[in-house]
Amino acid sequence: MSASNGKGHGVHSPFVFDFIQQVLNDNKQYDCYHLVESQREKLKANDRLIEVEDFGAGSTVIKTNRRIIRDIANSSLKPKKYAQLLFRMVQYYQPAAIVELGTSLGITSSYLSFGNANGRVFTCEGSENIAAIAAENFSSLRVNNIELVKGDFAKTLPLLFQKIGTLDFAFVDGNHRKEPTLQYFQQLLTHSTHSTIIVFDDIHWSAEMEAAWDTIQQHAAVTLTIDLFFIGIVFINPDFKVKQHFTIRF
Repeated sequence: MSASNGKGHGVHSPFVFDFIQQVLNDNKQYDCYHLVESQREKLKANDRLIEVEDFGAGSTVIKTNRRIIRDIANSSLKPKKYAQLLFRMVQYYQPAAIVELGTSLGITSSYLSFGNANGRVFTCEGSENIAAIAAENFSSLRVNNIELVKGDFAKTLPLLFQKIGTLDFAFVDGNHRKEPTLQYFQQLLTHSTHSTIIVFDDIHWSAEMEAAWDTIQQHAAVTLTIDLFFIGIVFINPDFKVKQHFTIRF
């Protein structure tokens, strides 16, 4: 395990050093930042009440609860620091087929979309009503390279992967339990290439998530991981001859 202060000092991997310098520490204020963050602020002020369906971890039993949009925006949306990092990753590596597990209100999806206008974002959301709000946001932001996949992941993912074949980039924010996270990882791995990047959200959120992250790091196909505390980044590039794990302050 290697650690870095976020400047790249002490990092002996040219790939990771490049990631730190060109992506992690890119402080430019891109035009889409203002657009997406303005949309986020509107959501945080939206007092509309909606019914939210919760499928749970691969369950076909739907539980519902009534929630206010602003509460969802305040509790569930990825902070801009990390959402904008995902934008920069997509912008820098230019993945063509992007999969997001957990659309929520569509803020992160929009950042992924802006990262590569020529790519395609397939974002999956279990709740029909939350997906509808996300679709409204995509329309407001005029992003047209997002396909919204609605419904229980257990049913929608096999069909999605059959449709797209292979994926280049994935962001997993759909379930914060060990077994579902590992199931998603295995599915993504099956449809990955040597250049696929998989990002997991909230890897230190609970003991279960830490266990899942540890299992993913040890997987034979994983050659490089970067732990940014709130998110974990996985590379399966066989050109990295030695398995390496980095923890970087961000």
